[in-house]
Amino acid sequence: MTSDDRKPSKTQRKKAVHELQGLGEELVELSEERLAAIEMPERLRDAVMAARRITAHEARRRQMQYIGKLMRKVDAEPIRTAIDAARSQSAGRTAAHKRIEAWRERLLSSDAALGELLHAFPRADIQHLGELIRGTVHERDAHKPPHNYRELYQALRALLEKA
Repeated sequence: MTSDDRKPSKTQRKKAVHELQGLGEELVELSEERLAAIEMPERLRDAVMAARRITAHEARRRQMQYIGKLMRKVDAEPIRTAIDAARSQSAGRTAAHKRIEAWRERLLSSDAALGELLHAFPRADIQHLGELIRGTVHERDAHKPPHNYRELYQALRALLEKA
C-alpha cells in the first residue's frame, strides 16, 4: 500500500471540516449582494440566510455546524475563490479610502501639499481644489456643516481613480 492509497488521518479530516465551517462563517458575514453573486446549492443558501437571523449563541453554533456539514457536500473551491475576490476587493477599497483621507488631511494641514498633489497628479484641477480647501477651512472656523470637506473628498477620489 503506497502513501497515496491511504485515507487522510482523523486530524486531517477534522482540519478540513473546520476549514469548511470557517468558510461557511465567512459566507454568513458577506453582504447580501456579494452572497447573491456566489453560486451555491439552494439548501446552503437557505442555511446561510437562516444563520444571519439567529442571535442565540448555541443556536448559531449549531447552525454553523450544519452549514459546515452542507459545505462538505459541495465543491468549496468556487465559493472560496469568490470570498477571496470579495476580500481583496474590499481591501482595495479600504486602501483607496485611506489614501484619499491622507491626501485630504495633508492638503488641509500644509500649504505645500497642494504643490505636492499637483506634482503627483499633473492633471489635477488645482484651482477647484484650492477653492475646496479654503471653503473647508472656512467651514471649520465658522462651525458650519462640512459641505466643502465632503466635496474635497469626492474631488480627490475622482482624481485618484483617474490616475
